[in-house]
Amino acid sequence: MPTTTAPRQTLIDLETQFWQAMVDENVDAATDLLAEPAIMVSSHGALQFDRAMYGKMAKEGPMVVTSFEFSDMQVVFPTEAMGILTYRVKQGVAPRSDKAKSIEQVMHDSSTWIQAEGRWQCVMHTETPVDDSMKAPTKR
Repeated sequence: MPTTTAPRQTLIDLETQFWQAMVDENVDAATDLLAEPAIMVSSHGALQFDRAMYGKMAKEGPMVVTSFEFSDMQVVFPTEAMGILTYRVKQGVAPRSDKAKSIEQVMHDSSTWIQAEGRWQCVMHTETPVDDSMKAPTKR
């Protein structure tokens, strides 16, 4: 298992590139980072997709990502060819038809990256809305 910061930073950089590609609506850059097939699990359920299907969703989906900010980033390497990131993300999302109506969401996300075909590829992504009602009460 890698112990240097280089593989860790590589995956953080790739995750950031993927999110920036979503904000920029650069479908080619985003799909280039995906394994085929890839899986996503969200409040909408589980979905397996190939790069073409992701491209269609990214170009035609009703919502777009307008901004993102990561925190609490953790990276583990179960093997040298697999890395898992977990983090909190504050994301702006808006209807594709009116980006001025962006709203902020806070999520707990994870991405699993594998080394395949000589490069890192995202094979699975999960997102779970943060439920602040589950926090322990603050003592005063």
